[in-house]
Amino acid sequence: MPLYRDFSDDQATILLWKYDENEMLDPQELLEKENDDRIKDYHPTKLKEHLLVRKILKSVLPGYKILYNGREPYLYPKDFEISITHSFPFAALAISKNKVGIDIEPFNPKIVRIKHKFLKEEESDFIEKDKEVAYLTVIWSLKESMYKVHHSNYWSLKKHYEVKPFSLDFPFNIMCRVHDDLVSDLYKARVEFFDHYCFTIVD
Repeated sequence: MPLYRDFSDDQATILLWKYDENEMLDPQELLEKENDDRIKDYHPTKLKEHLLVRKILKSVLPGYKILYNGREPYLYPKDFEISITHSFPFAALAISKNKVGIDIEPFNPKIVRIKHKFLKEEESDFIEKDKEVAYLTVIWSLKESMYKVHHSNYWSLKKHYEVKPFSLDFPFNIMCRVHDDLVSDLYKARVEFFDHYCFTIVD
């Protein structure tokens, strides 16, 4: 059983699984026929991530499918909202009555090179310099989670997604905002750390 962590709360079921080479991942059993064309050219690692997510779903809601509207996954029947994330060997699925966004990211020093693409000036003000990689990774991941809750093809992570000041020592109830000229929506988020990864939840 590859269940690694259960991050469920009173709002959502949130399960994180870790790939185990002894675990059966049968494409014939797990894959939806509607997604055959989508996955036919997947790299074997990406296919395993895809199958892991389906295995999680079948453990919670057997009989349901994950289908896609463009790149956006949705549950069928449409009884719940879902969010998916993976970074091999991990994959996670969130299921909720309300919009939810989850994201998993490894801590990697290379993120410093791209911070100009997603980091607001106000966000750089509360980053502790000796923990820059950790802060940048969390901020990036929070914005990815927010994007899954509230997204637009015309928005940028730098201009329209904002993370309010927080401390790595207590990464809970982090306030985040999605905004443009017409919208300003606040969200509350939390961050979990494990095995040199961070896992963010926005709901």
